Amino acid sequence: MAPPAARARYNANKADNQILTKKPPKRLNGNKEAAGVVAGSKKEKKKNKHSATASNSADKTQSSPNPIMPSVHTAFKTFVSARLCSAIWAYISDCDETFNYWEPLHYIINGHGLQTWEYSPQFGLRSYTYLLLQGVPGWIYQKLFNPSPILIFYMVRCMLGFGCALMERFMYKSICQEFGIHVGRLWLIFQLFSVGMFVSSTALLPSSFSMYFGCSALAAWWQQRYSLAIFFTAISALLGWPFAALIGVPLVLELLLRQRDWRTFLQWTLISGLTIALPMIAIDTKYFGKLTFAPLNIVWYNVFTSHGPNIFGTEPLSYYILNGFLNFNIIWLLALQLPIMLVMDYLIVPAKFKSTLNFPRYISLAPLYLWLLVFLAQPHKEERFLFPIYPMISLCGAITVDVYQRIFFRIKTLVFKIKSGIHYLDHSMFIAIVVMVASTLLGLSRVFALYRNYHAPMDLMLELNQFKTSPQYRPDEIYNVCIGKDWYRYPGSFFFPARNFRLRFLKSEFRGMLPAYYTEGFNATQVVHPYFNDQNLENEHMYFDYDQCHFLLDFDEGKYTTLEPSYSRRTKDWSIMKTLPFLIPEKSHKVLRAFYVPFLTDNHIKYGDFNLLKRKKARNGS
Repeated sequence: MAPPAARARYNANKADNQILTKKPPKRLNGNKEAAGVVAGSKKEKKKNKHSATASNSADKTQSSPNPIMPSVHTAFKTFVSARLCSAIWAYISDCDETFNYWEPLHYIINGHGLQTWEYSPQFGLRSYTYLLLQGVPGWIYQKLFNPSPILIFYMVRCMLGFGCALMERFMYKSICQEFGIHVGRLWLIFQLFSVGMFVSSTALLPSSFSMYFGCSALAAWWQQRYSLAIFFTAISALLGWPFAALIGVPLVLELLLRQRDWRTFLQWTLISGLTIALPMIAIDTKYFGKLTFAPLNIVWYNVFTSHGPNIFGTEPLSYYILNGFLNFNIIWLLALQLPIMLVMDYLIVPAKFKSTLNFPRYISLAPLYLWLLVFLAQPHKEERFLFPIYPMISLCGAITVDVYQRIFFRIKTLVFKIKSGIHYLDHSMFIAIVVMVASTLLGLSRVFALYRNYHAPMDLMLELNQFKTSPQYRPDEIYNVCIGKDWYRYPGSFFFPARNFRLRFLKSEFRGMLPAYYTEGFNATQVVHPYFNDQNLENEHMYFDYDQCHFLLDFDEGKYTTLEPSYSRRTKDWSIMKTLPFLIPEKSHKVLRAFYVPFLTDNHIKYGDFNLLKRKKARNGS
């Protein structure tokens, strides 16, 4: 149960944001601090009458049903449904997720997996503590039921999706209390049909983990639960991604400068350090075989080394602008213009938001724009770097829609002399409906395009499970599944049907650092390998003998080189087990490959054949 003050604000805000079809509550005519904009609002009533009036107004409006105002429980059910859909149908869009997290997790659960240079003890950039949070439930599931590895993969994904839904439930309730029911339900719709949330909600990435707890920290902050907000921020930054501490900067500044509550800050910073950082250091030190604090190592590498992350590629400013539109379509554009719209709202609309807000909006919404200010300036850009503030994009987009409605009603009031006592939603809901419908259709179109264009590698790997049931399968043999130029599309060892399958890399035109298998033995995580480096330099150790491959994944897109031939055409060596279409971006229309449009997309995009090949006959006695 929320404290009385918070409940009063919630009830007042809920009353103000009802869609009124008849005579509005009296409070809407007389309270300048009301969350709804009312034409001809009078002077503010005395503070000692405010709470009683708000409660009375809430009771009156709650008596009439409003089917388009979802309860917290209903919202949670929809979030769970959407995130479970993501767990089942979303493809792995980032090779960093596969090799830096799914593969080490496969090692923890099944005893073998690929290791990247970040997990080498000499660098120690990744934390095993983070993996154990997901790995322990998967390990228990594996020990109790000995399922197929693919079932463990989807079990972990569903667990991540449920955790994301819990965060969204908490955030939805907090948004309704702080920003109003109307903004809350807009945010709910934007979240459910957001492509960015579809991709990030079940991704096994620290940036997704930081989104869960960073946005939970914001939700706790908006409810003035500072201790919980500090603790969630610490979890987000220490166990997840250290740069996610940036989300908590406005929170800390507000607590220290406006509230002057140094005691809460120092107390809970100390508690967070003792309960999170110390166990984390102990666990990682045991795994790496030396004192290791992974968050410090990754900050040092990215900020203070001479090469840093830029050796993995740089992108212009337009990268995030385009990526934001692909993931949030028009909501992204609305979120970017919110600061300007808030200024216009202040200048044009007479009724101000004060009574239902714990904080001025320039403080409560600052995390999004602070994050964009920092990461837009970084040369090395990746889609996952924006994951932690994805729910904030939906929120700022929702507030922008609400501001447009308020300004539209104000202008209409001045032009047509609308009588006092009319709620702004009565005359402006068409704006919200148009935005919701447009963003929903664009979101569904994008999700369908992603599944249709890029899901083939995961489906091909599932075909290997059919081989396990064939008479040719021998459980005592190691089967080598090779991949060449398309190594970054490999979905992970959890897609292998059994423990006797191994991924092997064939030499291609790629000239960077590839992962290698953990060595055998109980101390495999402590071994320092000479072939790992932190400068993305190629090493021949990672390459495998082509003649020893039993299976091969090959994308035939019509471009060939000596190191990247069309293996599918070597019919003497290989037979095709399964072929699936996979998008060729260079030969497809930029818009129609990004969004599926019935009757148009198929005529303007080009697919290649992604093939799963099986060796016809063994070579060299294998």
